[in-house]
Amino acid sequence: MTLFSVFGTLLLQVFVPYHRYVVYLKWMTLSLLAYAAVLFTVHVPWGQVALRTVWPRFTPNSTAAAVIVGVFGTTISPYLFFWQASEEVEDMRKGQRAAPLVRDARAAGTEPRRIRWDTWSGMLYSDIAAYFIILATAVTLNVAGITDIKTAAQAASALRPLAGNFAYLLFALGILGVGLIGVPVLAGSAAYALCEAMGWTWGLERKATDARGFYGIIAVSVLAGLVIQYSPISPMKALFWSAVLNGVVAVPLMIVIILLVSKKAVMGDYTASRPLIILGWIATAVMGLAAVRMFIPG
Repeated sequence: MTLFSVFGTLLLQVFVPYHRYVVYLKWMTLSLLAYAAVLFTVHVPWGQVALRTVWPRFTPNSTAAAVIVGVFGTTISPYLFFWQASEEVEDMRKGQRAAPLVRDARAAGTEPRRIRWDTWSGMLYSDIAAYFIILATAVTLNVAGITDIKTAAQAASALRPLAGNFAYLLFALGILGVGLIGVPVLAGSAAYALCEAMGWTWGLERKATDARGFYGIIAVSVLAGLVIQYSPISPMKALFWSAVLNGVVAVPLMIVIILLVSKKAVMGDYTASRPLIILGWIATAVMGLAAVRMFIPG
């Protein structure tokens, strides 16, 4: 997190409605696909890659369990549930969706398709980008014996086979785009949750003068992240362990969500399908077992 991204994020969030600039930030994340291009400039044992992709080899110890929990924590993050729900409410306030489907079923044909497309496309891109990042760093940094990344500069060096001295610039653009998107989500989620609990006025579409508490929480959260950046705490380790914490917290939250979306009394005609419920329980079970294994020595 750089000073530019911190203050740029605060200025955008406070003075510009989120929906006006988020579209442009999304395009910056395309720079992450540079990791895929790296694979065409270095030697990649594709046969072994294909085998280990579908049948990974690892020791089922507490360290591996922590990594599994962390991977789940970056994908099924508790704060994303609050963010998504709050953004849907904001869209309804702006008039893009006049009322919830349980009250107005006229959009029942289009809204589920929109949600389905948004979810599948977003998760597909993020998973593909993550896969290429893991693979690119494995065939560059890991091969070179760099297995403990402590700084963003070390991560950027994975792009050197493709971009040479421009690797840091390419990496910086990706981090900047992801950061400017991610920081509002992280800080905004905390603000949404706390303001709703306290009964305060909230919303990224509101002016700062109309939601002082909401934007105050965002500012404090962002500045706290900046302080950590310049503290003795390793940013990379902080990112990893925050993902692990998210993975642990997500387990009980997933249980509650699955129970709610499967009840007709709550969801009406929009209960989750049986395949989704089954997959949800499987993911929750894997996360729970990995979280328990993480605390068992050995």
